[in-house]
Amino acid sequence: MRQPATLAWAMPLLMVLFMLFTANGAFFQQLTAIYPLSLYPGFILSVATMAAFLLLLLVQLAGLLLSPAWLYPVLLMLSATTGYFTGQFGILFDRVMLTNILQTNPAEAADLLSTGLIWHLVIFAIGPCLLLWLLRHHGTLSKPGWQARLMSLSVLLVLTLAGGLLYPAQFASFFREHKSVRYYVTPLYPVYSAIDLGVRHLRHPTPSTLLPATAEPIQIEHTGHKELVVVVVGETARADHFSLNGYARQTNPLLAQQTSLLSYTQVQSCGTSTAVSVPCLFSFSDRESFDIDTAKNTENVLDVLHRAGVSLLWRDNNSDDKGVADRIPYEDFQTSERNPICNPECRDMGMLAGLQEFIDSQTGDILIVLHQMGSHGPAYFKRYPQAFERFTPACQSNELAECSHQEIINAYDNSILYTDYFLNEVIELLKRNTPEFETAMLYMSDHGESLGENGVYLHGIPYFLAPESQTHVPFLVWVGDSSDIYYEESVKLTHQPYSHDDFSCSLLQAFEIEPHALGVTPCVPYFVYKAE
Repeated sequence: MRQPATLAWAMPLLMVLFMLFTANGAFFQQLTAIYPLSLYPGFILSVATMAAFLLLLLVQLAGLLLSPAWLYPVLLMLSATTGYFTGQFGILFDRVMLTNILQTNPAEAADLLSTGLIWHLVIFAIGPCLLLWLLRHHGTLSKPGWQARLMSLSVLLVLTLAGGLLYPAQFASFFREHKSVRYYVTPLYPVYSAIDLGVRHLRHPTPSTLLPATAEPIQIEHTGHKELVVVVVGETARADHFSLNGYARQTNPLLAQQTSLLSYTQVQSCGTSTAVSVPCLFSFSDRESFDIDTAKNTENVLDVLHRAGVSLLWRDNNSDDKGVADRIPYEDFQTSERNPICNPECRDMGMLAGLQEFIDSQTGDILIVLHQMGSHGPAYFKRYPQAFERFTPACQSNELAECSHQEIINAYDNSILYTDYFLNEVIELLKRNTPEFETAMLYMSDHGESLGENGVYLHGIPYFLAPESQTHVPFLVWVGDSSDIYYEESVKLTHQPYSHDDFSCSLLQAFEIEPHALGVTPCVPYFVYKAE
């Protein structure tokens, strides 16, 4: 049966209107917060028309490659999924977020599944897809001709241009001062981000050789003691929820009893997601110049230390190392086959199993990196054993809308309490090795977390838009009695502003390697060292 001309004209437009008004609640919320509907009804309608035109242009261009039977279901699933996470958590699907999604493991993905998401997909994607299938089955869904495409685009283009002429001042300020609002248009911006990600990979193919961080020879100036440094990479910890930094709740009761512990209160992360922050943390680039694509095939600080003869080990209880540990010994602790503490969640504490045996088997300087699961959301209640549920009632769902703001905070703080226990055990391990080694622990979180402030949850917001809760991270240093880090003088630095940018060269200094001698970018060191 031939598709009626009116339906051929109307179907793409109906698709666009459906996506615009079912998946863009966050977009209109952001828009009306700046331009109240009661004051700017005509302008809001004009912006909606412009968004509809751009969405229709997307549908028409994609329709050149796919038939409606395939294109419409894909767009419906995409708009419903991204619209849900943008509306519920404030997640924006830029290029970095898509990179983070591609690196997410099944366990992390499962934490994002919820009853609310399933019902949302049923109502706004699966149901309409079934309707489309029925239309196709009855022969009333086919690819519209070019006349229909041109007609629908022309009508919306005329309306968009008319809106621009009627509200020139508002459009000028909208594009000049409120560019970030466009990140909320679904599925337009996620599609743009995917294209941007693909183009970047095509423009910057993976180099066939590893780019050296420095061509200079690497020498360690030994002082008579072997170094044993443990770096703990935290996950989703925010500085203002550490009682060591003044948080009213006692979330660090064990660490508070440790002597020779430094807590740096003004540290900013390199990114707002693990995919960016972890490789940036171990790179020799600052946040402004860091490029995630070139970092994969450029030596990082671990590579330099490995070349210097330091024994390295990376243990991971997170999704993975994000390419940082590709060239050093790596152990995955996300499985019960290696992690002895899985119930069923594999705990960070399991990464300490057999660590003393590894230390005993080495003959020189040692660097151990422990990558935590930490406080990864939204299922904060899974990140700690029941014995650590001190703050109650704690949210017991990964669907945060089901919980009150205080319940979410309670669950999150319990996860910080478990990190306190884990870090304390790391310190106790180092204490047992202090007579033989110069020992130190460096704990740095990759990024922070939003817990519902201003309606934003989780992390991954583009850096220039990100709230401080996602970029202000805790940084702790424990110094062993035999360490050449001057604790008393270093305490004076703990309230100075620092960032992830300063981590790699400070780590080199911990192994008596001077960054300036290697020609790497200088940094502001976190520590003061004892005079020889």
